[in-house]
Amino acid sequence: EEDAGVYTCVCGDQQTTAKLTVNALPALFKQELQDAEAEESGTVTLRCELTKPKAPVEWRKGDVTLYPGVKYQMRQQGCAAELVISDLELDDS
Repeated sequence: EEDAGVYTCVCGDQQTTAKLTVNALPALFKQELQDAEAEESGTVTLRCELTKPKAPVEWRKGDVTLYPGVKYQMRQQGCAAELVISDLELDDS
């Protein structure tokens, strides 16, 4: 997408200009989330992989959006996205 813009070819005192529009492809899941089991008070990491690096992701539990903090850590490197849940409780199921 960052290649979009106005390009110009100059030859002497003449020039021609064109606008380039880049249509973004959607990010798809290359590797989906897998079910996990963990012990109470432990830590678990949920991981998925996308087809586009650094694609924006949002983590949810049911309909509730999760945000980084002491309980939840979100990591994203390249195409991989991870959610780390610490100090697990039964309510985290």
